[in-house]
Amino acid sequence: MKRTARAFWLSSPGQGEIREVDLPDPAEGEVVVRALHSGVSRGTETLVFRGGVPESQYAAMRAPFQEGDFPGPVKYGYLSVGVVEEGPEALVGRSVFCLYPHQTRYVVPASAVTVVPDKVPAERAVLAGTVETAVNALWDAAPLVGDRIAVVGGGMVGSSVAALLARFPGVRVELVDADPARARTAEALGVDFAAPEDALGDCDLVVHASATEQGLARSLELLRAEGTVLELSWYGDRKVALPLGEAFHSRRLVVRSSQVGTVSPARRSSRTYADRLALALDLLADPALDALVTGESGFEELPEVMPKLASGDIEALCHRIRY
Repeated sequence: MKRTARAFWLSSPGQGEIREVDLPDPAEGEVVVRALHSGVSRGTETLVFRGGVPESQYAAMRAPFQEGDFPGPVKYGYLSVGVVEEGPEALVGRSVFCLYPHQTRYVVPASAVTVVPDKVPAERAVLAGTVETAVNALWDAAPLVGDRIAVVGGGMVGSSVAALLARFPGVRVELVDADPARARTAEALGVDFAAPEDALGDCDLVVHASATEQGLARSLELLRAEGTVLELSWYGDRKVALPLGEAFHSRRLVVRSSQVGTVSPARRSSRTYADRLALALDLLADPALDALVTGESGFEELPEVMPKLASGDIEALCHRIRY
């Protein structure tokens, strides 16, 4: 009997649809996964949905199991949690995380799935990809005990970074966002909150994740002399103006990029991608991270939900999809 599944495709920028797809029979060393939940990030994935990936970044932006090409038709996504129905005995019946698009069932190599620890609910495990980004960012940033740190931008990535920084001893962490509703997120994560104009300065490190040039400019203002801004925002095809005159040089400020596509140079010799993802899943044992899941819809609703997420009509950090 032919195996089929249903998958969400971006048919053209701003337009999505559910398609029936054929599934291959699993070969030796492969697993069949039945999806339980997937996550939609308001950042990269909605930028893809709007058709905002620059042509120069088409190759770099490909997801591990993407089908089709930018700007579309394309099947895109990378936050899937499911249960293994067929495959190696050690995996059958286990909940797993996979960097797979939104699809009801799929067949992948067993090496492409990571077992979700028993202490982590499958519903929360959709955050693994974002917490993995935060882990890599903090490997890049290398904060020290007692640092004064601001996280500018309380979206999914920024809030994940703030949540991990809250565990560092003696660190002053402030989540900075123009939306006062993010104060509730900060409280749930155990960090302080401030509007941009009220943020505390003299920071050793500012992690910027607002994807706005105003946020990046404010991040520079919050630094002490010789401080560092770690830039996590991805702007797609937008150009960003930055005040590199004024006191930028005299204060010897640093702007450094971070991106999850490669393991941070600080850990590249001792950690693999699999190690990094396993660590992210382990960190998700903290129930405080449930604050990052701010909405849920059924899989069949995705064609109507994605435009609303992309436009901001549905305000979300991580929007969870149930199957």
